[in-house]
Amino acid sequence: MPELTEQKSAGTIRKVAGPLIVADGMRDVQMHDVVHVSDKRLIGEVIELRGDKASVQVYEDTAGIGPGEPVYLTGEPLTAELAPGLIESIYDGIQRPLTEIYKAEGDRISRGVEVPKLDREKKWQFVPVAAVGDTVSAGDVLGTVKETPAVTQKILVPYGVSGTVEWIFEGEATIVEPIVRLRDEKGNEKELPMLQKWPVRRRRPYASKQIPKDPMITGQRVIDALFPIAKGGVACVPGPFGSGKTVVQHQLAKWSDSDIIVYIGCGERGNEMTDVLKEFPELHDPRTGLPLMKRTVLIANTSDMPVAAREASIYTGITIAEYFRDMGYKVAIIADSTSRWAEALREMSGRLEEMPGEEGYPAYLSTRLAEFYERAGNVICLGRDRREGAVTAIGAVSPPGGDTSEPVSQATLRIVKVFWGLSADLAYQRHFPSIDWLKSYSLYTDTLNSYFNTHIDENWSAYMDRIRALLQQESELNEIVSLVGFDSLGEKDRLTLECTRMIREDFLQQNAFREVDRFTPPEKQADMLHIILEWYDRAQVAVQNGADSGEATPESLLVRIAAMKYEPDETWPQYKEALLADIRATFADSVNEGGADI
Repeated sequence: MPELTEQKSAGTIRKVAGPLIVADGMRDVQMHDVVHVSDKRLIGEVIELRGDKASVQVYEDTAGIGPGEPVYLTGEPLTAELAPGLIESIYDGIQRPLTEIYKAEGDRISRGVEVPKLDREKKWQFVPVAAVGDTVSAGDVLGTVKETPAVTQKILVPYGVSGTVEWIFEGEATIVEPIVRLRDEKGNEKELPMLQKWPVRRRRPYASKQIPKDPMITGQRVIDALFPIAKGGVACVPGPFGSGKTVVQHQLAKWSDSDIIVYIGCGERGNEMTDVLKEFPELHDPRTGLPLMKRTVLIANTSDMPVAAREASIYTGITIAEYFRDMGYKVAIIADSTSRWAEALREMSGRLEEMPGEEGYPAYLSTRLAEFYERAGNVICLGRDRREGAVTAIGAVSPPGGDTSEPVSQATLRIVKVFWGLSADLAYQRHFPSIDWLKSYSLYTDTLNSYFNTHIDENWSAYMDRIRALLQQESELNEIVSLVGFDSLGEKDRLTLECTRMIREDFLQQNAFREVDRFTPPEKQADMLHIILEWYDRAQVAVQNGADSGEATPESLLVRIAAMKYEPDETWPQYKEALLADIRATFADSVNEGGADI
């Protein structure tokens, strides 16, 4: 924010309605400008202009503020500060560092507190990449800073700046000290620090957008196998209360193969965010062996924090994600949840007395959601080295009563390409992740199959097609069973139900709290499905040759198949080969009798 001495009184408060204030005498203000409200210096943002009157959403509690008090103009939009120091930070919805505020203020945040978003005093080791005499433009790399052992920041030429390098620094510097001096075509010189600022409501530019082609490996079997998401893709996780949305998102943040994680808690319960803040510093990243926080930015804006800041939080988060994307990183942004964010939109819209849309949400709900999700993507970044970066956006949706026909869910579904629909019935059965395989879908499946077939297993897409068909067949058989009973089924249908039980319980069900089961590499996932389908094919031949379904499902074999997901990766190859050998030996006689080729 600008220093207080640079601000001038721009207007006078005429109305206070919760987080909304209306002030007149505001002709010099522009939309989305930041203002300071009253002498308490409460931070606000202009969201409506009518003549010389401006409506301002205030990001702090307005208790005690009344008509007649001044409003101070900053002349800047709401911006994010981007520089070394972002990783491992915990911010609120408008990028105020909660750790620093806690040190200064204690457990409760005082109104009007002003703390720099990034540390101005800490020195970082700047290693130049550009050299004197180089001609650089927006997106070119000036140098690097090792921010954490897991993240190296590339210091880029800001958008709209170009010129010839006259001088470049090497050594330790703060983010506000100049590290390069450029001379433009007109002969003007400009010194640049590492610190950049960017309006959060404006997307950062890139050279071109690419079709997402590589999967984001999550280690969650139901996701990677049946409903994969691409790096640079968009997904939503809708589900009723208690169905496991937050745990699914935690798992994605912890185990996905993204380079950077930006986790936004926008409006969820404080205890859930507390769990994240406690767990992430203690979790070891399987990719680096370091604590997960060494590549994570957390934005905490819980349900008891100011509602207006909740609305701004996802823009702050996506701007930080785009900043790291521009360095060539693959970034995952997790928003929990966009329903609470939409409720903040609805509250502010109501206070502005706008015409309500469906269920009271503003008519521009779909547009605002699209503005967020469309900032995700796989892009060629600005700069001569043609870096490729990606932002993958995953938003939780919390429809009341689990009714996905409500406006937020429907508006989200029109935008995203992956739908992980959570089921309350599965959650009550303690089947987690409770992603309903009959309702969920991924539009990236066809694109990603070539990757999985090439890099993981040549039969990957064939396995997945069979698994989906079997699960659909199970649904149809269950309808028959509910009408006429299990005894009415033939031996082959009974085998099918046994196979789908294996798929559900031994493959799709996963324990996030068991170390060996919380993450499964894609190679092991393919092996597990190979084992289940190998058993199923041979058992079908055995039944065809006269065996009953009980003989085709020996208890000892079923126990070993059920235990395979708990086999450590180190001993998995031996376990797999031994189990496949036992399956083939069990059915050797029946297969040979039938003369079938499996």
